Amino acid sequence: MDRTSERLTTAETQGLRYAKELEGHVTWLDNITGPALGVLATASGIYTYLGVSSLLDQTGALSFFAALSYSIAVSVGIFVFWTYMMRLLPAVRTMGARIGLLLSMALGSLAIIAMSSWLNAAALAGTAAVEQHLARTVQDYQTSLERAHTIAVSAQGLELDVARVRQSFQDLSEQEATGDLSGLAGRGAVFRVLRQKSDELAGLEAQIATQQPLVNAAFAEGNSILSRMRTLTVEPGPVETRSVAFSEEAVRLAGIITQLRQLSVAPLVSRAAQDLAESVILPELDGRTGEARGNQQSTITSVLGLLAQRADTLRLAAEGVMAMTPPADTTYTPISTADAVILYAANFVPSWAGAIAIDLLPAVLVFMMAITQAAIRSGKSRIGIEDTMTLAELRAAMQAVREVEGALEREPPAAAPSDPPAPDVPEGVPQPPSLAEVKPIGPAYGPASR
Repeated sequence: MDRTSERLTTAETQGLRYAKELEGHVTWLDNITGPALGVLATASGIYTYLGVSSLLDQTGALSFFAALSYSIAVSVGIFVFWTYMMRLLPAVRTMGARIGLLLSMALGSLAIIAMSSWLNAAALAGTAAVEQHLARTVQDYQTSLERAHTIAVSAQGLELDVARVRQSFQDLSEQEATGDLSGLAGRGAVFRVLRQKSDELAGLEAQIATQQPLVNAAFAEGNSILSRMRTLTVEPGPVETRSVAFSEEAVRLAGIITQLRQLSVAPLVSRAAQDLAESVILPELDGRTGEARGNQQSTITSVLGLLAQRADTLRLAAEGVMAMTPPADTTYTPISTADAVILYAANFVPSWAGAIAIDLLPAVLVFMMAITQAAIRSGKSRIGIEDTMTLAELRAAMQAVREVEGALEREPPAAAPSDPPAPDVPEGVPQPPSLAEVKPIGPAYGPASR
């Protein structure tokens, strides 16, 4: 019993209806798939054009046509690529072909991201990314300014240490003037040594004090420049124009930071502390007796020892300030919108997601179409073609059969084969009779003979 005479089971009938229903949906969706791909490709091309335009320095006709041609090429490439995928991937049935097309789709998606998606992201979030770069630069400059000011203020704090040492030598000189130090009242050799170092420290103290107003003024000016830079970061207007003004302010602020670093008096105090112990002019002992001169020498030796200790204290304090971590070297580098989007990609995840989605959304349609075609094939897998023909297809087949039969009837009958040409026979040899001349031997078979 052949398959055409068998009746379809209930499962086969349901599978056939399911496949027919899906085919109807696919037929209707085919009408909008092409226009939808065209709209997505065109939108991607527009944003690609905006991204390319932001990268080109020139604004002439050549730059316009260059950006336009690139965006058109991207749109055409996206449309053709996804059209191929949507037609071929659902149609293949072998696992090797599917894996090959999936790898091709992955490679093509990476190419689309490389040539289009990052430019789309630049068009979507380029201005915000550049503003993010300006804000980050302001933070870096503020950190450097505050660090330079902290070091300068710490160096100014050495003034108290210098004043304390200077006051100690001044007090010792007053004690020597009353005779409480060496036992000799007056302004002798010991008094002059103490006054000498006291005056040196007083000069250093005054020099440090003169730096304080300069430090305060530089810090105030730096904060003022930072305020203008923050305003340029958020104010309306083209970001390119604001970047130029921002760059000028950044140069000025870098100079202020350098000035603050130079205003630090820690190196000065360190050198002064070293000179304090090494450069001592010893006066001639003026005691009238040997015992008095011995007392003066002993007192001067003690003063020199104390001087060395105080000098080490000042030097260590100054070196502590000098050992503080210096401010980082900050330099503002202008950046394009495309580079800014890549540099600060983590801050613009929604923009990147939208830029990639507009290019790779057809991949979802490809997978949907592949799943649907697999379901259609599954519904028809156990049914022959004769059971899946619709009434319209049956009518068309019957009409084709009639046309073939009519064509066969209209063909002329084939001509009877003619006798083959007689071979060349030499003269004098009798010719064989033709087929028409041959008489049948025996009774004739036909209706009469019966």
